[in-house]
Amino acid sequence: MAKTKTSFFCQNCGAQYAKWLGQCNSCSEWNTIVEEVIQKEEKRNWKQTASTKKVNKALKINDILVDKEDRISTKNNELDRVLGGGLVKGSMLLLGGEPGIGKSTLLLQIALAIPKRILYVSGEESQSQIKMRAERLNIANTNCLILTETNTQNIFRSIEEIQPDVVVIDSIQTLHTEYIDASPGSISQIRETTAELIKFAKETATPVLLIGHITKDGNIAGPKILEHMVDVVLQFEGDRNHTYRILRANKNRFGSTAEIGIYEMQSVGLREVENPSEILISQKEDDLSGTAIAATLEGIRPLMIEVQALVSTAVYGTPQRSATGYDIKRLNMLLAVLEKRAGFRLGAKDVFLNIAGGIKVDDPAIDLAVICAILSSNEDDAIPQDFCFAAEIGLAGEIRPVNRVEQRILEAEKLGFQKIFISKFNKISKTSSVIKIVKVAKVEDIYANLFA
Repeated sequence: MAKTKTSFFCQNCGAQYAKWLGQCNSCSEWNTIVEEVIQKEEKRNWKQTASTKKVNKALKINDILVDKEDRISTKNNELDRVLGGGLVKGSMLLLGGEPGIGKSTLLLQIALAIPKRILYVSGEESQSQIKMRAERLNIANTNCLILTETNTQNIFRSIEEIQPDVVVIDSIQTLHTEYIDASPGSISQIRETTAELIKFAKETATPVLLIGHITKDGNIAGPKILEHMVDVVLQFEGDRNHTYRILRANKNRFGSTAEIGIYEMQSVGLREVENPSEILISQKEDDLSGTAIAATLEGIRPLMIEVQALVSTAVYGTPQRSATGYDIKRLNMLLAVLEKRAGFRLGAKDVFLNIAGGIKVDDPAIDLAVICAILSSNEDDAIPQDFCFAAEIGLAGEIRPVNRVEQRILEAEKLGFQKIFISKFNKISKTSSVIKIVKVAKVEDIYANLFA
């Protein structure tokens, strides 16, 4: 019998050490290094049988044949958009999110919708609990099989019998393998079970979807190498006190990471939100000061979002600067531009900024809407609800052009906006006959158009 081997791992970042240390040299955290058994016998492949290894031959890059990626549609337009067209065969997908955000509901909903043989493996819920959730979703699918198991060797035996087209694991932190003598959820168990699943996915061209827990910092629990091992890392975001959820791709080897999917949590499951502007623009009867609509892009998807600002006199002497869903450093820069270039005295006033809908935006094209919302609140003069903005602000107070402005204009026109303000230096191939395009060059020009 082979000698049992142990090593020391950091529970925060997964760094490996030969001996115990009080502080991790990689992440600088204290008292996170623990001893774990890393191997107690010779490892075998996922089938638990000896196999003849095929030796790969090095090829010239010009001689490599590229096949078109064969994707499996999830029948969920939002997820397919984020993935770049569907599940790639043999890919490994990791979905992370806070407890209760809807990770299991999303993957069960997808497992019931895909018209193929699906194996849903749960290590957290019983079969009856999953059946109750499936009844709430009200989706009939006789090809979805439920297995409650945490041992990977038993899971692979069931896989060989069932021969599924897609495998769903809920969650990776509950699995354990017989070849590692450590508790489920430990660094070595997560790394080893993930490696076994990746080997299975690549050899059989079967997509595997994993659910991962997150830490209090919002990172995927377990070693950082876990995110490097998988092909796609998705983050499911949202506030449990609100109904809307946002799906983002932090990593995607088969598509863009700029796309987002938006869902609404309902009693019958997650509803796809095809028109995100319906949740990002507040419905109000009267014109209110301090609000402006920005035309932004998430990937290739145009969105109309509402920027809300509140400017008030600083009561305690030191003015406050607060931003929700927007970079606070960029807000301070825009306030400095208004102070220096346009002559507005905002240094002694509190400024609060909020992006409605609970999303985070880093598109510089919303700079003009931020400026207009701040000026509107400062002047206590409302901007008409059918006006929108799409431009970047420079340090000299100039209004800079943004990319794909025509797509933003078409989205604003489709949603019924009457006027859009863009940079004077944006080149447009054709002008719209419905929406009025106003071109401005400096901050003073936008102030003259709206408040003079």
